[in-house]
Amino acid sequence: MFSRDKTITSSIVVLWAIALIVFLSLNVSHAETTKNNDNLLITDATENSLSADDDLLGEDDLLSDEDDLLDSDDNLSGDDNTLLSTESLFEAREPDNESVRISAANQEHKRLFEEVAYPSAQTCATCHPRHYDEWSVSQHAYAQLSPLMLAMQNTINIVTSTTNGDFCLRCHAPVGSELKEPFGLSNLDRHPASREGITCVACHRINKNFGKVSGRISLEPGDIFQPVYGPTGNEELEKSLAQPEKFRVTTNPDEPGRGIHAKAEKFFEITTPGFCATCHDVFAPNGLRIEEAFSEFKNTPATKDGRTCQDCHMSKVQGVAAGFDHGPAAIVGGEETTPRKLTSHFFAGPDYSIIHPGLFPHNVKAAQFKTMREWLEFKWKEGWGTDEFEDSISDDYVFPDAWVSIDDRYDARAIIDEQLKKLKWADTQRKEVLQNAFDLSDIRVTRADESGLNFELDVKSISDGHLMPNGFDAERIFFLQVELRDANGDLRFISGDRDPNGDLRDRHSKYVQAGEVAVDEQLFNLQSKFMVRLQHGAEREQVLPSPVSVSVAPYIRPEARPSSLYGRAKSARKHRKGIEPFGKRTASYEVDADALMGPGPYTLDIKFISQALPVNLVTTVQVAGFDYNMSPKQVADELVKGSMVIRERSIELDVERKTQ
Repeated sequence: MFSRDKTITSSIVVLWAIALIVFLSLNVSHAETTKNNDNLLITDATENSLSADDDLLGEDDLLSDEDDLLDSDDNLSGDDNTLLSTESLFEAREPDNESVRISAANQEHKRLFEEVAYPSAQTCATCHPRHYDEWSVSQHAYAQLSPLMLAMQNTINIVTSTTNGDFCLRCHAPVGSELKEPFGLSNLDRHPASREGITCVACHRINKNFGKVSGRISLEPGDIFQPVYGPTGNEELEKSLAQPEKFRVTTNPDEPGRGIHAKAEKFFEITTPGFCATCHDVFAPNGLRIEEAFSEFKNTPATKDGRTCQDCHMSKVQGVAAGFDHGPAAIVGGEETTPRKLTSHFFAGPDYSIIHPGLFPHNVKAAQFKTMREWLEFKWKEGWGTDEFEDSISDDYVFPDAWVSIDDRYDARAIIDEQLKKLKWADTQRKEVLQNAFDLSDIRVTRADESGLNFELDVKSISDGHLMPNGFDAERIFFLQVELRDANGDLRFISGDRDPNGDLRDRHSKYVQAGEVAVDEQLFNLQSKFMVRLQHGAEREQVLPSPVSVSVAPYIRPEARPSSLYGRAKSARKHRKGIEPFGKRTASYEVDADALMGPGPYTLDIKFISQALPVNLVTTVQVAGFDYNMSPKQVADELVKGSMVIRERSIELDVERKTQ
C-alpha cells in the first residue's frame, strides 16, 4: 500500500514539474511576443517609461505646473531625429506566421467570417457604389483613422488614469466600442469595420432614438442578411427580391446569389436633426460642453424655417439647402433600381487626411491588394511605380519583401493615383462648404500717414445653421494672415504667420513660450479655447481641458453639482469665439510708423485660412505616440500642408507724408 502511494506521489510530482516547465516556457514566449510584437508600453526609463522621473503617480506628475506635458523645449523643427520624441507607441508589428500562410482566398473568407456582427462598408459598396465612393473619402470615414484623434484619446487616458475610457471612440469608432476593443489599439490591428469610423452600420443599424448621449449608442448586430434602417422603407427592396432572375440576389445564406439585407425598414429618426445630435452634441464625463452643434442649431433661423442638418449637409451643394440629386440608390447585379432622391454621404467639413494614401481614402482594391502595414512601406512620394523612378534605380536598390515585384509597384501606383484624385476632389468639397460659411468685407483703411497705419475688415458668417466655426471648435483654427509689403516687395508688417513648428504665434506656441519668437498680439483667430479652473479659483487656457491634479492618481471626478442646471462643468469651460448666424467679427490692425519707411505704394494682402487642428495639439499629445509610426514632425507638417485659404482680400495704398 505504501509503495503504491509512493508511486502515485512520484507521478504527481512529475506531472507538476512538467506543468511548471510548460507554464514557464509559455510565459517566456508571451513575454518575447509582447516585447517584439506589441510594443505599446516602452520600458526605457530614459524615454517614455511611466515609472521614470515623470511617473504619473510620483511627485513629477504630468499634470503639475512645473513638469507637465508641455515642456518649453518641445520644438518640432529640424530633422525627425531631433524631435521631442520620434518613438511611437504604435510600433508596426510584423504579421504573424499564421497570416503569412493563409492564402488570399482564405484571408477574404476569414474577413467575411469576422463580419458576421458588423459588415464592412466594402460589402455595401457592391450594390451602393455611389454612396460608398462619397463616404470613402469623407470625414466620417476618416474619423477613426486620424492619428491625432487616437493620440488625443490616449493622452487624455494617460492624464486621467484611464478614467476617460472609450469616450472619444464611442463616436469615432462605434463598431470598435461595440467589440470592446482596447482603447489604445493601433488601427493596424483593429477590426476592418472598426477602423472605418462612422461606417455604414454606424447609422443604418440603429433603430432607436438615443438622443443626446455623446455617442453612447448600441448598434444592431447581424450579418449582411439582417435588416437595415433608412429613410424610405422596404418598397424598392421588395421589387428587387421579387425579380431574382434580373437582380440575382438572395436573403438566404444557403441559396446561390448575391447576399443582401432581407429588409430595409423605415426609420424616421434618421431624417431628423436629433439623429445627428447623438454624436454632435458632446458632453464630457464631468459635464464640460465639448461640442454643441445640435444645441446651436436648435436656436437658429434654419430651425425656424423647418430645415434640418440633412438638408444642408447631405444636399448636392455642400453646406447649403440646395436640394438633392436624383438617381438609383443601388445597382444590383448590374441593374439600376428605380430613381429616387439621392443624398450625399460626403458631409464636408474642415478636416482632411494626413496619412498615407494607401490607407485613406478607403478603397476596396487597395484593401484586397496589400495589407495596411505593406502599404505603409510603399514610398509613393519617392516615385515608386512611375517610369521615371523605375528606369533610374540601381540594381542594388533594396525593396521591402511586399514590393519586390515591379508589377506590384506599378499596380500600387495606379491605386495611389486614384486615391490622390479622390483627395483632390475632397478638397474642392471642403472649400465649397467653408466658402458657403464665411465671407470677408472689404478692407477699410482708417489711417495712413507718417504717424502709422490703421485698417480693419469684417469676418462674416453667411450661414444660418449654427455658429461658425462649429463642432470641435476648441481645436479648429480659422485665422487671418496679414502681410504688408512696400514697392520693393519687402515685408513691413505681418500677423498670422507661423513659428518654426508651424504653429501660430499665440501663447501656446513652444517658441513663444521659450522666448525665441514674439507673441502675435494682433492675431485674429476664431478658435475657441478650453479654460480650466485652478485650485484657488483662477482660470487658464489649456490645449486639453484636463485640470491640474493635486492627488497622486488623477482621475475624472463626478461633478458635485448638476451641470444640467448650471449649463457647464465647475472645473472647466469653453471660451467660445464662433460667429453667430449672419453675424460678424471685426479684425483691427495697427502698424507703427517705423515700419512704413519703405517706398510706396504699399500692398496689403489678407487671407482667411482654415486648418483642421493646431500644431500645439501635436506637441501636447505626442506623449502617447502616433499611429502608423508617424513622428510628431510628420504629423505637424501634414497639418500645415493641408491648411486652406478660404477667402482673400488685397488693396494697394499710399501713406501720406508731410512735405518739407
